[in-house]
Amino acid sequence: MPVTELTLRTAVYPLIEPYRSGRLPVDEVHTLYWEECGNPKGVPVLFLHGGPGAGLSPRHRQFFDPAYYRIVLFDQRGAGKSTPLGEYRNNTTQLLIGDIERLRQMLGITQWLVFGGSWGSTLALAYGEAHPECCTGFVLRGIFLCTQPEIDWFLNGVQWFFPQEHAQFVANIPEAERGDLLQAYVKRLFSDNAEENLQAARTWSRYEGSCLHLLPHPEVADEFGSDAVALGVGRLEAHYFRHDAFLTDDQLIRNVDRIRHLPAVIIQGRYDVVCPPRSAWRLHQAWPEASFRMIEDAGHAAFEPGIASALVAATEQFKLDFRIAGKPADQR
Repeated sequence: MPVTELTLRTAVYPLIEPYRSGRLPVDEVHTLYWEECGNPKGVPVLFLHGGPGAGLSPRHRQFFDPAYYRIVLFDQRGAGKSTPLGEYRNNTTQLLIGDIERLRQMLGITQWLVFGGSWGSTLALAYGEAHPECCTGFVLRGIFLCTQPEIDWFLNGVQWFFPQEHAQFVANIPEAERGDLLQAYVKRLFSDNAEENLQAARTWSRYEGSCLHLLPHPEVADEFGSDAVALGVGRLEAHYFRHDAFLTDDQLIRNVDRIRHLPAVIIQGRYDVVCPPRSAWRLHQAWPEASFRMIEDAGHAAFEPGIASALVAATEQFKLDFRIAGKPADQR
């Protein structure tokens, strides 16, 4: 067994199954899949997946002590088991924030710890800044603020570290259109040709999946290239990118004062090429009270061994902090 796999298996909690799940219609287009795991009377924690559009994995349940936490997970609009897959209509950051609030109220939860990585960190910050009274704290990983330089980096700058993968990303785009790769992909992802949509989504998603780790993980690239993942990731990332995530310029940094009174942990891979460390550092500079951990031997993925260990350490520290603060286990 490789050392990295052994380290990872000892870093996270064992796989668990939900004790209940359901489907939540949120409008005439979208129905969300949600699930709860762990302790039904435990301290609530909300998991926000990445992408946009990447969806949940059973492994996402493993960052939390199931004896302590009431773990809530859901597939965001157009992602995973939510339907329709890859649907970009009625899909904005503000609507996702509304979905989170609807889910919280449906579950009878007053406050919860908010946990998100990559796009999940974007949504966690946006949600927290809109509803700070509903949050007990934040665990944030692989920070993405969805600013124009970050979007340009993903589309163009990554080639400095992953030239072969970027060459494959642009291979089917005519030379004349490569000056604006986002528009070139929007043209193909949202055309009336379903096969063209799917092919562009596969290429976009595989590109991202190929760049997530410090060391190669071809099986992850294959997973991201599958139709079940690609339609969500490819279409929704392009949709959110072309609308600047429906945020105003640097909104998440400008509004951080709304949540600075809450405890937070920021965890960042030193060699994260998808969401480079400068964004995490900018967030920490704006939020110096937050704990900041740079993982020196990691890329972007949550299951890089050092990152997974740091994420579990963060949820364990919150357990201790909540107990010291006298927070009751049953938050319902």
